[in-house]
Amino acid sequence: MKKKNKKVNAAIIIIGNEILSGRTQDKNITFLSNWLNLNCGIIVEEVRIIPDVEKTIITNIKNLSKRFNYVFTTGGIGPTHDDITALSIAKAFKLKYLFHKEAYKILENYYGKKHFNDGRKKMAKMPFGSKLIYNPSSAAPGFITKNVLSLPGVPSILNSMIENCKRYLISGSKVHSQTINLFTVESNISKKLGAIQKKYKRFVEIGSYPFFRLGKIGVSIVCRSTSKNKLKQVNKDLLTLVKTKKIKIFHLN
Repeated sequence: MKKKNKKVNAAIIIIGNEILSGRTQDKNITFLSNWLNLNCGIIVEEVRIIPDVEKTIITNIKNLSKRFNYVFTTGGIGPTHDDITALSIAKAFKLKYLFHKEAYKILENYYGKKHFNDGRKKMAKMPFGSKLIYNPSSAAPGFITKNVLSLPGVPSILNSMIENCKRYLISGSKVHSQTINLFTVESNISKKLGAIQKKYKRFVEIGSYPFFRLGKIGVSIVCRSTSKNKLKQVNKDLLTLVKTKKIKIFHLN
């Protein structure tokens, strides 16, 4: 991994009609977001789920690659007719769409010349100049084009490849999180909570999320920051609020 930078962000594009139709449940968003934050200090700030439509893929790649340090795509790099991610990325960056020599050799060795058919050869085609993200599970590599990292949609294969992305990433400052679960309603704490957020708005992000547990209504207060010290200060103010309002804490972590 490259030298650490203070703030590094990313977007995720989930590509696949099967996700939009509800036929397949996406598991990659949670995995990628957690992995990027915990292992690389990269914050995922936007996620999009789009169909296997060339024009749509091109538009989203152009837009997000300009706005974020990194864009991760999942899906659409397989052997079938609707796997058009690589071609679409090539068009988005106005690059030639060619066989990658190393990818071709990897796949030819994996399948053997006799079984290396046109569909399998297709997985070796990608935008010119792309670098490979090696695949220890099923050989077919992902690739990085400029700041766009393209991975398969199958979660188990993506998970096995993710460590091979590190060499291409600049790490950022890890975002730390703490949660206080309270037996109260949001309206009871909204004014004071807003004041605390205003006080630390440059350093800490505070979110409130209602829940229903053990037959009671509650609120989870989640605080995120790159500074552990600022989180401690916010936690102190939150506990003062809890004490003043005589609110019961369900769980503190």
